[in-house]
Amino acid sequence: MPERSVVVGSTVGLHARPAALLVQAAASQPVPVSIAKKDGDFVDARSILMVIGLDARGGDEVVLRAEGDGADAALDAVATVVAENHDSGK
Repeated sequence: MPERSVVVGSTVGLHARPAALLVQAAASQPVPVSIAKKDGDFVDARSILMVIGLDARGGDEVVLRAEGDGADAALDAVATVVAENHDSGK
């Protein structure tokens, strides 16, 4: 099962806007994507409550996982969103 380790780019972590953007990116993928803090339990990346519940903060490492046709492309798309700093608009 493909996985990607990504450092959370937003300084506020995966809360509010960054979490919503992550959920939108995960929901638009053809395969389910899950997310966990390093060494933590995986949760559905399409659930805003589960993503916020991770309490992933800026600079934390998270792991994305997907399975099925298109999993690698889905992970690339979601990892890009996680790595961006959505707080500064950059």
